[in-house]
Amino acid sequence: MAAPFQPFEPHGRGGPRIREIPLRMVLPNLITVLAICAGLSGIRLAFEHRFETAVAMVLIAAFLDGIDGRVARMLKATSKFGAQMDSLADIVNFGVAPALVLYAYLLDQAGSPGWIAALLFAIACGLRLARFNVLDEDLSRPAWQAEYFVGVPAPAGAVVVLLPIYLVFIGAIEPGRMVAFISSGFTVLIAILLVSRLPIYSGKKFRIPGDKVLPGILAVVFFVLLLSTYTWETLAVSVIAYLLFLPLSARAYSRRAKLEEAKAAKPSAE
Repeated sequence: MAAPFQPFEPHGRGGPRIREIPLRMVLPNLITVLAICAGLSGIRLAFEHRFETAVAMVLIAAFLDGIDGRVARMLKATSKFGAQMDSLADIVNFGVAPALVLYAYLLDQAGSPGWIAALLFAIACGLRLARFNVLDEDLSRPAWQAEYFVGVPAPAGAVVVLLPIYLVFIGAIEPGRMVAFISSGFTVLIAILLVSRLPIYSGKKFRIPGDKVLPGILAVVFFVLLLSTYTWETLAVSVIAYLLFLPLSARAYSRRAKLEEAKAAKPSAE
């Protein structure tokens, strides 16, 4: 009688061995795969004219894709495989999915210019992600510059470019050919911001004073409640506030650069 099949060969008896991987190493990759599924599902739902659900799926994909790296670092589960998976997911969830959903809902009414705008956004997102990977490995930059993104980050771009859809959902604008052309121009503008050199504060080293922690938690809870109750209105206001924040961030960067230059010149002057 043949011996039963054993998938794991005991140590020292020869044959191939299958390495066991801790669950914490798998979890970030699982989040990445779920993000890809959400992004691709959003595209399908858009072409089925289920637009609110499609936009929600794209936003969920962007959220999941934005946290998988942080979860990996928190669990100390980073790997080369995970980094490659994350890069592939980013271009789908931050570039392709938002562009196609926006095209299916609005930009197709502008004809070829709408399709060109969608393509430019997806390509700009890919270029932005490639540049981010290069800058992330660049150790020659001053440490303080790491507090700023170079250009609009891809996750923010994915949320911002959908602003015309949020405005239609809340009844602020009516979909039509003119709105489609304006939305195409807005999409190209966001694509330019993605690949621009505009410095944008990242908040990576932002610290909350101890006496402001509880009010800060309350503010976050309030925002989440608004987002769950008045989803499209909250997203529209948040995106407009973010766009207004961009020039303020660039101004703060300019002031910081002058301050750092003055600090660097002071010892040499002495």
